[in-house]
Amino acid sequence: MTASTRRTVLSLYMRVFRIARTWQTQSGVTSDTETERKYILQEARTLFRHNQQLTDQESIKRCIEECEARIEIGLHYRNPYPRATYLPPMGLATQKGRKLRAQQRLRKQAKPIYLQSHDET
Repeated sequence: MTASTRRTVLSLYMRVFRIARTWQTQSGVTSDTETERKYILQEARTLFRHNQQLTDQESIKRCIEECEARIEIGLHYRNPYPRATYLPPMGLATQKGRKLRAQQRLRKQAKPIYLQSHDET
């Protein structure tokens, strides 16, 4: 990891922690605010630790883009949880063989950048 990449990653990590410290829910309920703050901190720690061993510059760049996208979406919608993924038409139909592989490819293409770190469901 280059020095500039390391600096970018650390600044994103600190930015997430600053956001969590000042986070307020839309409802204004204290218990909801605490729950969402804990979620933000837990999610950041989990994802940053999971990706800590990455050495490939492309994968690091994708993770940085995902982090920035999730921050912007969370701040814009005032919701720290990932937004839903919209599947293409017939994306959930049960098929076998070639059609199943085609559907899996469509699902993979439909997955937005801010959900790349989440496991397939």
